[in-house]
Amino acid sequence: MNTPNLEDMGCGTSSATKDKKSEKALKAALVIQNWYRGYSARLKTRQRYALTIFQSIEYADEQGQLQLSNFFSFMLENYTNVPEKEPVGDFLFPAMSGACFQSDMWVIFPCPDFESVLVNCNSKKDYQVEMIIKIGSLARKRSWVSAPTEMSSAGLVTRLFGSSIQDKDRQDYLGLIEIPDSYCGPRLQFPLTFTDIDLLIEAFKQQQATVTLINATNGPKSLQWQAKILHAYYVLEVLFETKKVLQQMPNFTHTNTSPSKEITVCGDLHGKLDDLFLIFYKNGLPSVTNPYVFNGDFVDRGKNSMEILMILFVSFLVYPNDLHLNRGNHEDFMMNMRYGFTKEILHKYKLHGKKILQILEEVYTWLPIGTIIDNEVLVIHGGISESTDLNLLHRIERNKMRSVLMPPIPMDGDRAEKKNKLGTATVALGIRTSGSFSEQLTKQEWEQVIDILWSDPRGKRGCYPNTNRGGGCYFGPDITSKILNKYQLKMLVRSHECKPEGYEICHDGKVITVFSASNYYEEGSNRGAYIRMSSGTTPRFFQYQITKATCFRPLYQRVNAIESSAIRMLKERMISRKTDLIRAFQLQDRNKSGKLSMGQWAFSMENVLGLNLPWRSLSSHLVTTDKDGNIDYMSGFQDVHIQKPVKEVQSSLIETVYRYRSDLQIIFNIIDSDHSGLISMEEFRSMWKLFKSHYSVHIDDSQFDELAERMDLNKDGSIDFNEFLKAFYVVHKFDQLNKSDTKLA
Repeated sequence: MNTPNLEDMGCGTSSATKDKKSEKALKAALVIQNWYRGYSARLKTRQRYALTIFQSIEYADEQGQLQLSNFFSFMLENYTNVPEKEPVGDFLFPAMSGACFQSDMWVIFPCPDFESVLVNCNSKKDYQVEMIIKIGSLARKRSWVSAPTEMSSAGLVTRLFGSSIQDKDRQDYLGLIEIPDSYCGPRLQFPLTFTDIDLLIEAFKQQQATVTLINATNGPKSLQWQAKILHAYYVLEVLFETKKVLQQMPNFTHTNTSPSKEITVCGDLHGKLDDLFLIFYKNGLPSVTNPYVFNGDFVDRGKNSMEILMILFVSFLVYPNDLHLNRGNHEDFMMNMRYGFTKEILHKYKLHGKKILQILEEVYTWLPIGTIIDNEVLVIHGGISESTDLNLLHRIERNKMRSVLMPPIPMDGDRAEKKNKLGTATVALGIRTSGSFSEQLTKQEWEQVIDILWSDPRGKRGCYPNTNRGGGCYFGPDITSKILNKYQLKMLVRSHECKPEGYEICHDGKVITVFSASNYYEEGSNRGAYIRMSSGTTPRFFQYQITKATCFRPLYQRVNAIESSAIRMLKERMISRKTDLIRAFQLQDRNKSGKLSMGQWAFSMENVLGLNLPWRSLSSHLVTTDKDGNIDYMSGFQDVHIQKPVKEVQSSLIETVYRYRSDLQIIFNIIDSDHSGLISMEEFRSMWKLFKSHYSVHIDDSQFDELAERMDLNKDGSIDFNEFLKAFYVVHKFDQLNKSDTKLA
């Protein structure tokens, strides 16, 4: 009997078909896998470009902030000289230089028996003297303010170099504040205990909105939701107690660990309360057995800086040896003016916000500048330089560093300090203080602290200026090894830079950056992280990300949202320099065609904006390109413009005010020592003239005067400068970015 051929019966065909199908499925899987890898890589590239835009603009803003210190120095140099004169009556009366005598000029001088003396200088011979009492002002006793053209300088120096608040004033701040029975927030009991920490955290967690009936003066009654906040009385008590304990601490706190007792190091929080809650949830609350280091930048940018500060300060008061607080570059009252914390305080504490700001300014100066763990790990906010001297930094009087924006005033030459017959220090440039200028750091000490707070590590060897931020330096792996070896240290832990994964290791494992604020730039932009470390063990990293609106979105939608926000910021940067950019484009466009090559456009963009961005890759989001690859450079301004508060004002002035609005706001806030939000027209004009001169702004004064007059809506001779600056905002006409499918890469 013949055996049947199985292949002829179709069995072999079935097996072969299965093999072919499996092969096709495998190939399809590989194709899909390769496509997905490419797709993910493109999304990651777009996300990276977006983060680069955010970071470049952030650092450019910080550079502008630090450059304000040059303006303040310039302001002091242009201060009218006020030499000494014999005392008149019971108080000193400086002689008036010729430049001082202008009509309708008022000068305030210090008086031992009164807070100030107002002098009307209408002539050189006649002085009309009127005693006035300043109420509700941040100016300290015996502070002075001079004529409008000089008011800012004296007020600034008084604020930065004047005497600090004394403990005897504590009751003056707290005595008049009552806690009403209707207050439903947390009530702290001094001396503080762990119970108070838990009480405070739970109260902030609940964020139970209470309905407050507001009697509107110009309208019907309305309902307003207000989250629980700690009463101003408790805030002030905590600040005073924190300052008292901090004053007893060294510049660098030393702490030890063991394999059974790890320490947790957290980086920047920047007012992001949810991140702090998540850290405590995952890692436990501070205690004797669970110590923490919070490495600066607790405040600014986020909406809950005050809540974070109160939780940290209360925890510090309960566990002063187990919770370590380092000063960051944002623990600075002038940084707070720009980046939001000052505004937050005045919004949450409308009645007592001024007192809180004044005391907080003092607390900042007493924060330690670093922590040393097990005599091996140096924890500082920023970084180091080739000249970092830890021995010197251990010795300096850190409370003299009131703001990074005010470098020490030179003591030689025309600025030498003199002594009058009453022993009061006077400076030739007309500034008087109640103490001497030994109350400020030396230039060397100041530079050492700047490096500690502002420097960043880089892969390139050596030490060179931090051109992105405008302060501190970039330090390479050789500098890290040199400084660590010099002081028998093994590792540097720092913060100060947002990292996509929340942390980064560099310099052969000797430098760790930890950043604890997730979603720093935008929802989904980055993770947060903290470190747990102990003697003889490898540091362990814990990452997290607070997710709310984006948690159910696919990756491409999250990247689109981040990218769109970044491009919006970049367009606003472009429109603020529109005149300069058009001038640069036209210099390249010799044929007056309105078009440039990609290289010419990218060169002009970088030359004017200086953001060090990949302009070629970003071009598809910013401008239109023809089929030949040439760019219509005016198309970058078609869908965006700055809203003019006054139509008749020239665009160049609008751009200038918008571009420098943050700087101007800080300067005006300094003039406005009582935080009323108002400054006189004379102060407004005088400050603008100094600003314009220093920044080489080529705007005719008459234009600015006209703008100022029009912004004085009620014609009372004063301007609400915050509202003035808010009037300049960018309008995105089409707002296509959220819908665009255009890719950055």
